[in-house]
Amino acid sequence: MISGFELSDHAHSQMKERNIQESWLAQTLSTPDQVLPLADSHGNTHYLKQIVDFGSRWLRVVVNPNVNPNRVVTVFFDRRVR
Repeated sequence: MISGFELSDHAHSQMKERNIQESWLAQTLSTPDQVLPLADSHGNTHYLKQIVDFGSRWLRVVVNPNVNPNRVVTVFFDRRVR
């Protein structure tokens, strides 16, 4: 995991359920293709990264930046991003 971030129980279970590799999560948080601060009504930051090893699909990592360490709320491949 990337320093300064922690996984919520929900994010951990979603990674297992969706077969999302920890290395993909680390890549998305350390070198995102896009960062969307205040991207939702909860004030979360969304990190997006195109994962070539998974058919060039876009991984979205939703992070609560208001806690220390920042908490990964959920993680999923976003079909809406092209």
